[in-house]
Amino acid sequence: MNSSARILVVDDKQSFCFMINGYLEDAGYQVACAASAVDALVELEQGNVDLILSDMVMPEMDGVELLRHVHSRYPQLPFVLVTAHGSVDSAVAAMKEGAEDYLLKPLNREELLLVVARLLENARLRASFNRMQDNERKKFSFQNMISRSAVMGGTLAAAKRVAESPRTMVSIYGESGVGKEVLARAIHIASGENMTSFVAVNCAAIPETLLESELFGHLKGAFTGADHEREGKCSRAQGGTLFLDEIGDMPLSLQPKLLRLLEERVYEKVGSDRLVPLDCRIIVATHRNLEICCSQGTFRRDLYHRLNIFPIVIPPLRDRREDIPQLAEHFLDTCRKHQGKSLPGLSQAALDQLLTYDWPGNVRELRNLLEYASIITNGDLIQPEHLRLQQQLPSSHEEPINSRISLTFNFSPEEFSLDAVNRQVIEWALAKCNNNKSFAARLLKASRKLFY
Repeated sequence: MNSSARILVVDDKQSFCFMINGYLEDAGYQVACAASAVDALVELEQGNVDLILSDMVMPEMDGVELLRHVHSRYPQLPFVLVTAHGSVDSAVAAMKEGAEDYLLKPLNREELLLVVARLLENARLRASFNRMQDNERKKFSFQNMISRSAVMGGTLAAAKRVAESPRTMVSIYGESGVGKEVLARAIHIASGENMTSFVAVNCAAIPETLLESELFGHLKGAFTGADHEREGKCSRAQGGTLFLDEIGDMPLSLQPKLLRLLEERVYEKVGSDRLVPLDCRIIVATHRNLEICCSQGTFRRDLYHRLNIFPIVIPPLRDRREDIPQLAEHFLDTCRKHQGKSLPGLSQAALDQLLTYDWPGNVRELRNLLEYASIITNGDLIQPEHLRLQQQLPSSHEEPINSRISLTFNFSPEEFSLDAVNRQVIEWALAKCNNNKSFAARLLKASRKLFY
């Protein structure tokens, strides 16, 4: 029970107000009474009201008209109508106008208190959810994604443009840790107030046997252990955004069903043959090169082309070093708020190390590194010794010491082409450099853009 809640009782009969006032005050609520709808509107202007309990039939302005006035200015305020002239028609009319509930005189004390407690709790949950959404909008809005890098500026500009088309398919490419989900959420938020939930699915983190059920849901008894019907992520994403992270790791057996989902915008729950329409934006992301995955047979080429309607590439942090000082200050400011202590910032020597480091873990690595450093510095400037930087060039990334490189190709006549040879050379370089595109590009004496 919310004992601090303030309830406004509106009725032209003083005896009724007196009785309801007693019920509510005994339950611990604060109560204000108004003898008319006009007095109630004045009371609303003067102080906070958490719930209105109003009679239906009153002179000058009845309860339904008061409800219209209140909801035009306070749409989230719970409103309960009370009348001695109850009927199905008047109840339906009141609920259509936005009444949260409908009670008949004479009131039952227990029923009244149950209704009041339920509506106040619902209002509290709505307010909490709205605050959470506001915080998410502020956290992930494009206004917070400022970059001094020209290449990252192009990425953000493309994301802002596609956000204006709320049903366009978007593919986000980039190394692990660059912020693919952060960009996806920014696109979702910028798509408009009508976009509801953002539902994320990590295709690499869910076992193949469960991923279909996770995406589409299942009926009771559809498989061993399905003891109840389950709603899938597609259902939860209706009207919003479905984000499929690490799409390059989706099992080959499930890819035809995803292709059908994208082509026809319908899906079936596991164990059902009923088609369910899907109405949401779909954003996918991966750290893999899907073109190479297609050539290796681990990803369907028709699905790749269907996904690639609006591709966006997020550059790795090592290719936009001019953003490092700004990102570092942003993460340190977050640490100041969470840890509740003063953090003067980075010393010049520490910043110099951040600017020359190659960042295999990208923005995520920078964030984690600064959180660690902010904890162990005890409020002093962060120095190089506080930074847990990995060895800059692991031996596995070094170029071979032999003076010559020998590669062996094995193609059938049908497979052989210049593109096929290029792909195999790229795959060899990536394998040689543990999938580090910067080192592989250096080994091939080529631009990193080749790998995208």
